[in-house]
Amino acid sequence: MASGSRTRTRRALAITVGDPRGIGPELVAAAVKPKVWRELVGGDDMDARVVGAAGTVTRIDDVIGDWVPNGDRGHDRALAGRLSGLAIERAVALALAGEVGGIVTAPIDKRALADGGYPWPGHTEMLGALTGCDTTMMLASDRLRVVLITTHIPLRDVSNAVTADLIVATAERTRTGLQELFGIKSPRLALCALNPHAGDGGRFGDEDDRLLAPAAERAGLIGPLPADTVFVRALRGEFDAVLTPTHDVGMTAIKVASFGAGVNITLGLPFPRTSPDHGTAIDIAGRDLADHGSFREAVRLAATLVRRGTHG
Repeated sequence: MASGSRTRTRRALAITVGDPRGIGPELVAAAVKPKVWRELVGGDDMDARVVGAAGTVTRIDDVIGDWVPNGDRGHDRALAGRLSGLAIERAVALALAGEVGGIVTAPIDKRALADGGYPWPGHTEMLGALTGCDTTMMLASDRLRVVLITTHIPLRDVSNAVTADLIVATAERTRTGLQELFGIKSPRLALCALNPHAGDGGRFGDEDDRLLAPAAERAGLIGPLPADTVFVRALRGEFDAVLTPTHDVGMTAIKVASFGAGVNITLGLPFPRTSPDHGTAIDIAGRDLADHGSFREAVRLAATLVRRGTHG
């Protein structure tokens, strides 16, 4: 690929390799092979900046393998987390400096990230802190879009964490993201209920009537609707996205509907960021068993968004 001043004028994506113990490095290595890369990004006008675990940036035609110091795969969990965090920091710096148009992140181990000295429970929260932005997690496929109102917190804390202001802010970021990223002029948004059967008139909890319903009206959302039907209705095309109060309800819905084809999108950033819908899969790393589908969809979508000049 071109170097020097020409490289700086080309579109580019920063690709982090994730936890070096997992399948991230092999997903990245396969994706940036010139023939595959051109197919994923739709041409020759976009470079890959592979951001290694040590913060090293390579060009797409460089020998890929200098991701970690001295070839260490990072078998120590804290070291792996530290290297993962360094790569994320470097990628964000490149994006904020305008050297790349967007970021694609390979999976990280959240426990390792914490052990490595990074206090955030995941990419979404860390990216928000590094950019000073309020962020929202969206999982999207060609069948379903799910937005998480809360992300990586214990289930027992959800009812206190979900506030009317948080619902409204999440709805605003979702609406803006769907308009800018997907060209949906007037997004139809549903709010998934917190309790079984949306509380059944207060029999199974009063949060849906007391909190979620007024917030939904304020934010222009349909609902709250019971979790056991709202995703079915979305799959049938009634809604453009479903906002869900809890992490696992939303993640389960998108993974059942589209596992291996879903893409994680961070809304609220000043640049596009995408990621696959799965984890590190450390148990199968290096065995040529990884499914590349979701990661490649993440690259494809990021390239499309960079060309459009849009973000979340």
